[in-house]
Amino acid sequence: MNDLKLKQQSECKYDILSLGEIMLRLDPGSERIHTTRMFRVWEGGGEYNVARGMKRCFGKRAAVATAIADNPIGRLLEDFIFQGGVSTEYIRWIPFDGIGRKSRVGLNFTERGFGVRAAVGCSDRANSAASQIKKGDFDWEKIFGQDGVRWLHTGGIFAALSATTPDAIIEAVTIAKKYGTMVSYDLNYRASLWKDIGGQDKARQVNREIAKYVDVMIGNEEDFTAALGFEVEGLDEHCSNLDPSNFKKMIQKAVAQFPNFKAVATTLRNAKTAGRNDWGSILYIDGKFHEAVLRPDLEIYDRVGGGDSFASGLIYGLMEGKSPEQAVNYGAAHGALAMTTPGDTSTASLKEVEAVMKGATARIAR
Repeated sequence: MNDLKLKQQSECKYDILSLGEIMLRLDPGSERIHTTRMFRVWEGGGEYNVARGMKRCFGKRAAVATAIADNPIGRLLEDFIFQGGVSTEYIRWIPFDGIGRKSRVGLNFTERGFGVRAAVGCSDRANSAASQIKKGDFDWEKIFGQDGVRWLHTGGIFAALSATTPDAIIEAVTIAKKYGTMVSYDLNYRASLWKDIGGQDKARQVNREIAKYVDVMIGNEEDFTAALGFEVEGLDEHCSNLDPSNFKKMIQKAVAQFPNFKAVATTLRNAKTAGRNDWGSILYIDGKFHEAVLRPDLEIYDRVGGGDSFASGLIYGLMEGKSPEQAVNYGAAHGALAMTTPGDTSTASLKEVEAVMKGATARIAR
């Protein structure tokens, strides 16, 4: 992995910094969003989940750059972040106007699905503090030039939140690269976020501009198609054909158009039912492809956050100088474990991830 030259740990205050929104997730458990009378609450966010996984599972020093409304709901979110061990040093606390007209905490309602009933997500995040982040809001020169960060992670969910967030991302990644910080980006395409601001065409315009600054590009089959415009040959409308050769062709096209990509990783998922998926992944690095162990009929408890946990496992492997085959399998195993528990974030340990990588069974551990 000659192209991935990371800054030394001793030079940096943090191993990873994530830029993006953190929301409260409201989970109706076995009920449905529109009929339940009770919700369980967690924190979550596509970019934040990666930093949290890096801290809680892999023991890395993690921080998040975001904005949160300064009210009791925002402080609840802060308490969740404390529990995750992620530094709050770079959080911007935005004054609350009393009703959330100017600034609020975003909410994400998610039901898990069962059998033929797919999981459902419904966001309530307009005017959130994080969606109003703009260029100039963070002192990136201090963060990357003085404090030091080995890896910056951000993604397409944050890019979709407003007209200002893409410019904020470009400012961050530009200065990160100036100081030798590795940059990863998870495309994380969400049609619901883009549909009222230009749809897929706008998503491609924004993401292709940001892609010019990315070292490690991450996504699934829908992400690369919808957000970057690379079609996957042989893929049906249900994304059920997981023939790796089709994805390899797509990745090669992406690298040809964006030679700055030092690595490209994609997750492969075929959702047979809400609780039973085929799960795999591919990493392209140094001109070669590496496939994780394919897990057919993986039992899913809560699929949300599986891709984010794949990203954190992959980044851990790359950061630690593991072989490409090991790195992609760290990602796949961590993602698989994350989908066995409720909530967006991983509860797995490094020991559990490595046991799954070695083929451990579900026999009770005593």
